[in-house]
Amino acid sequence: MNNMTQPTASIFVIPPHFLTIRYNGAHYPGSPNTNGLEGGANCQQFAYELLRHNSFSVPDLRSRELWEDTTHTYRVTELTWGDLLLWNKTPDPYGAHVGVYIGDGQAIHLAKDNGYPVMERLENIAQHPAYRVFIGAKRAMLHGGN
Repeated sequence: MNNMTQPTASIFVIPPHFLTIRYNGAHYPGSPNTNGLEGGANCQQFAYELLRHNSFSVPDLRSRELWEDTTHTYRVTELTWGDLLLWNKTPDPYGAHVGVYIGDGQAIHLAKDNGYPVMERLENIAQHPAYRVFIGAKRAMLHGGN
């Protein structure tokens, strides 16, 4: 399984300050203006920082790169805490919205429409026209995981 350790719910936390982060489309993974969550984040940066806070190793990948990556992540069909979820209006992962699975059929995600992170049921997210296609889920490895 690519030397990846499966996360468990007991190690995954959402610190309160993550819920106050504002959407900022200019703060995306790899942007020279991006420094963690300082000054806000886009959906990808938010998701990656949440995973990094929980000891996952996630490089600065854009949506398509994340979906195609096999070095740091792998595709899963059974969801667990910390899995990265991708949605789009088409099956194309380019520009896909990224959230994090938090259990019980829910995800946390930072969407431009909301302006701040929300925890929602997966079926409710799929009702949004821009997220009607669930592309799939990726699991990142934990730091030092074997």
